[in-house]
Amino acid sequence: MTFPAQRSSRAPKAVNTASRANIKTTLLGLFLAAMPSSVFAQQIPLQSEPPKQLQPEQVAQEVRDYRMNNEDRIMRELTEFLSIPNIASDTVNIQKNAQHLVAMLEARGIETHLLPIAGRGPVVFGKLTTLNARRTVIFYAHYDGQPVDPAAWTDGKPFEPALRSAPLEAGGQRIPFPANSPEHPAIYNDDWRLYARSSSDDKSPIVALLAALDALRAKNIPLAVNLKLILEGEEEDGSPNLERILLLHRNLLDADVLLTGDGPVHQSGRPLVFFGNRGILGFQITTYGAIRALHSGHYGNWAPNPAFALARLLASMKSEDGKVLIDGFHDDIDPLSATAQAALAAMPDNDAELERELQFAKPEGGGRRLVELLQFPSLNIRGLRSAYVGEQSQNVIPEKAVAAMDVRLVKGEEPDEKFEQVVNHIRKQGFYVTANEPTKEERLAHPQIARVAKDPFNYPASRTSMELPVSQALIKVVQAATGNQTVVAPTLGGSVPMYIFEKLHLPWIGVPIVNYDNHQHSSDENLRLGHLWRGMEIYGAILADLNW
Repeated sequence: MTFPAQRSSRAPKAVNTASRANIKTTLLGLFLAAMPSSVFAQQIPLQSEPPKQLQPEQVAQEVRDYRMNNEDRIMRELTEFLSIPNIASDTVNIQKNAQHLVAMLEARGIETHLLPIAGRGPVVFGKLTTLNARRTVIFYAHYDGQPVDPAAWTDGKPFEPALRSAPLEAGGQRIPFPANSPEHPAIYNDDWRLYARSSSDDKSPIVALLAALDALRAKNIPLAVNLKLILEGEEEDGSPNLERILLLHRNLLDADVLLTGDGPVHQSGRPLVFFGNRGILGFQITTYGAIRALHSGHYGNWAPNPAFALARLLASMKSEDGKVLIDGFHDDIDPLSATAQAALAAMPDNDAELERELQFAKPEGGGRRLVELLQFPSLNIRGLRSAYVGEQSQNVIPEKAVAAMDVRLVKGEEPDEKFEQVVNHIRKQGFYVTANEPTKEERLAHPQIARVAKDPFNYPASRTSMELPVSQALIKVVQAATGNQTVVAPTLGGSVPMYIFEKLHLPWIGVPIVNYDNHQHSSDENLRLGHLWRGMEIYGAILADLNW
């Protein structure tokens, strides 16, 4: 990735007291006016005219006008952020991400604090006070990403952002980043794709929010709310420390609503507002044969094959049409409200189009729509392993077989109870169940053994009432900003640790912005640039007009 050279400067350090906020803003504006910057917020001159009071659709247009003149600056900030490796367990680099975020926030005059976690990326907390604002909004996102296998990426370099003319599936070709100059500003096509880890999950929503803030300031549009940010560095690792850290700093969480930018838009491509997310339970099942792999010719038809045993066990868990057959699996579901049911019925039906795009002939679910099935818990095999395949395949009877599993939980279900349902089912299939590697004595005593190990960090689903005044106000603002094209959903299929904020009695709502076909959690993760631009407009309208 090559950009034209440009000078840089250090952003001023944020002042940490609310009483000096006005002085700080003035000094920051004068400083930025005098010093150019390569990455962070645009140099915005101090405004002399009175602030504009605009409707959401007008705010969206103003943000669009700003963006069209600053696409290079926005893309530069995003690509530099994406270039920092961000696996949660990579202590050095994940902490570099946090420090980079501090610079990004402080460049906008946002009071910033790091809430440390030993050996991990800290929670980055930001605060921006708005004069006379009655409401406070927290924005949550995460800056860590899923682990990567560079060999599985088309370009082989997940942390070197690559620009393509279209999705890889549509034959998109790698193209250079446009040159930028005062005479010929860089122009980015809406359909271009930016490929990099966390390009969609979850760094781009952070950049979109900050760029929206830049746009409002440049256009002299005041914020309607106080803004706080909670940016986490462990979400893809199960958020093991988030609840503890937030409880230690509970005084920072005084707010009226929390918005999260995590997740994709609706599969129709339309914008999305959602009010719930599923929880997550992960576990691993291992079945065992002989103590070592055996020659399939010498021992076939005699030595037990753990891969077949695992296959039979997994097949017992779901019917051909995808119904989970584990006893009690659907017993604890909290029903949707009448408002949520009406929203569900009004959601677009694009299942047939999705089937064609994803190239399979028949979905699971017994004829129910995808959006309906997301309201139920799901059981998934996320990985299988036994001996070798492909060029490494060997004529052996494996010594063990492993399945990595996940259950997406819905409101009303608890991870521990769901895990016990799974374990009980495995026992009913005739397996001796252990949480540890089986001993010699256990191997000799039990013909079928399954080790079932639960992931260390699991959490329940969460849901916010769609009837709340803030819920209705947010829907109204986003619909106005998007020309009434927004899909309103009771629940998103994915998992985000919003249960923590529900326990703190803080309502939360999801406002994702990235394309649904972004390869989230997989290789070749990507962002459609038009979704980033529209996300800026939506976030700008929320910051300028959310009120209830």
